[in-house]
Amino acid sequence: MKLRLIFLTIVLAVSTFSTGQPAENTGAKGTLVVLNKSEATVSLIDLNSGKIVATLPTGDGPHEAATSPDGRTVVVTNYGRQRPGESLTVIDLGEQRVVKTIKLAPYTRPHGIQFLPDGKRVLVTAEGAQSLILVNIDTGKVEKAVTTGQKVSHMVAYSAEHQRAFVANIGSGTVTVVDTKNWTKIKDIATGEGAEGIDLHPSGKEVWVTNRSDNTISVIDPGTLAIKATFSSGGEMPIRVRFTPDGRHALVSNARTGNVVVFDTQKRKQLHSIKMQAKPVESKEGRLFAGRMGDSPVPVGVLIPPDGKTAFVANTNADQITVIDLSRWEIRGTLRAGKEPDGMAFSPLPSTPKTQK
Repeated sequence: MKLRLIFLTIVLAVSTFSTGQPAENTGAKGTLVVLNKSEATVSLIDLNSGKIVATLPTGDGPHEAATSPDGRTVVVTNYGRQRPGESLTVIDLGEQRVVKTIKLAPYTRPHGIQFLPDGKRVLVTAEGAQSLILVNIDTGKVEKAVTTGQKVSHMVAYSAEHQRAFVANIGSGTVTVVDTKNWTKIKDIATGEGAEGIDLHPSGKEVWVTNRSDNTISVIDPGTLAIKATFSSGGEMPIRVRFTPDGRHALVSNARTGNVVVFDTQKRKQLHSIKMQAKPVESKEGRLFAGRMGDSPVPVGVLIPPDGKTAFVANTNADQITVIDLSRWEIRGTLRAGKEPDGMAFSPLPSTPKTQK
């Protein structure tokens, strides 16, 4: 009888851990920044408690964000909704306030964003202008621009070693390579239909691209610019890819099938498929993926803090963030942000409540 009770206790504990209960302790420390694209807001979540400590305004349709190397500044791309967006929102995380809005016109529909190592400038894709631009955060000026000439230039990855930016172009199924030293376009690499998600391996030796319409992943050598491999994403509509800090694993969110697939990066072999357990909200008004993904909660953004213990996945159609324990490859719980969470950023700086939601 005692053994049976112990067994039942273990089963119940595992069930609670993996069924998406609210994560009061996420297993991480610092601040998670979540963009709520249908509310034009950003939520600052204290990862120790799993609670929102501040909600700040952004421009219309915030989609992606990047954190400065010192962890104090987050820059948000305001993509827009019905009308094209044309600005960046700059947030001071220590003060938990918006410090400025940078106008980008004529560069519209800003989306992908990466900080350069100097912490003062960001690379930003501008879909409306088919361009990659360099923005100085201190001066608020666009310093450089290069035209991709490709359709829907969406996400960007940056290799400091090669001084190259890699822009994924959804509409053209290509990756545009830009020389960021001379600000010239090098070439377009055909990867697959719907090239969207992109990330640079921590070793700097590979760039992975998710081709959302082909349901494949392409691997590019950032030096030779050759495609080294192409393989299945393990689901439908792979929309983002993120590497663990040690480079051993890659997480790919498949929006239509609602799963996150874990790959061994050396063997390029699928190890795990983690099904999102969040349920889509009933209201579909104003949602980007409304009525297009069945019962999928639409996992989109994936973020992994530097300690490599936890992954956060934005389930945009469920208004939830799924928390994954990377030692067990299981769902630890969920977090709440706002309506249609999408892009995320992380800072090791702690959060203290100033504006309660």
